Amino acid sequence: MSKQPNTQFLLAHPAHFIALGFGSGLTPKAPGTFGTIIGLPLYYLISPYSMTLQLCIITISFLIGIYLCALTGKALGDSDHGSIVWDEIVAMMLVLTITPKAWPWWLLAFGLFRLFDIWKPFPIRQCDAKLKGGFGVMLDDLLAAFYAMFIMWGLLWMT
Repeated sequence: MSKQPNTQFLLAHPAHFIALGFGSGLTPKAPGTFGTIIGLPLYYLISPYSMTLQLCIITISFLIGIYLCALTGKALGDSDHGSIVWDEIVAMMLVLTITPKAWPWWLLAFGLFRLFDIWKPFPIRQCDAKLKGGFGVMLDDLLAAFYAMFIMWGLLWMT
């Protein structure tokens, strides 16, 4: 049986603090959306760096996220508990690597990522159902990011 995290759980372990999106995952409604929002300023902090360094930071964040999400999911009794939002944060940062630095584009990138993360088109839903643990948590959002990036590339190509 899974438990509902609170501030005490959030602060009990650094992995929980990060996996729960620095507290954004504790929101009672739409924690994934609030977690995705956290990805925006975090990406902004790394945006001055080269694309190579940005992708290295995001890759390391993804790999560390596998461990953080697994540990936090185990402590919550649910490997993909809704309060775990590090996967949304990292995936949103990835989408922003190809997004122009203008608020309408960032809003579109945000909307596209949330659409694919919620809708879970093939093969995202299948991966989400079959792959558990930290890797499964991180992978489905990575796939949603790829869908959003594909649409963004198409829109950018047309403009």
